[in-house]
Amino acid sequence: MMTEPALARSRTVRAALAGFGLVAGYAVVGALQILVWNPLAAVPGATLAEIRAQMAGAHEYAGTPLVVAWALTGILLGAGVLVAALRRKISAAGATTLSLLFIVLGAPSLMVASFPSGIGLADTFGISGRDHAPWGGVLYLASAAALLLLVLFRVRNHPRPTPMSLE
Repeated sequence: MMTEPALARSRTVRAALAGFGLVAGYAVVGALQILVWNPLAAVPGATLAEIRAQMAGAHEYAGTPLVVAWALTGILLGAGVLVAALRRKISAAGATTLSLLFIVLGAPSLMVASFPSGIGLADTFGISGRDHAPWGGVLYLASAAALLLLVLFRVRNHPRPTPMSLE
């Protein structure tokens, strides 16, 4: 039978592991969306190498360094929560809150990271700079769901004020 501190630590590590998996997954899917899936959907019939060559020939920026930096930042933030949990510097509630917050912040940062690539595709191929593959929308929905979960989690776990005594 586990003691209460051991149970709390186990919950914290599980929450941090789940959070890391979700945040890292969001980052990887976002990078694939921007660098692979969206260009292939935007220019059907062309290979990724052909798309990149045409963009380079048109002196357009594919945004690869920015996207890689964006994805690595997300992965490192998720890893930081996991390390904090393993070092007993954070609670399960803290690990959950931070992981959800990172996924919420994934939406605006994904938009910033994808902008140069979208504009490069638009300028090179005379198309819209919008997402042509569906996975960006899925990530935005995941961020919206994370925001809702974050609000519900914080409301549920918020300490209740005690009634004041008038004596």
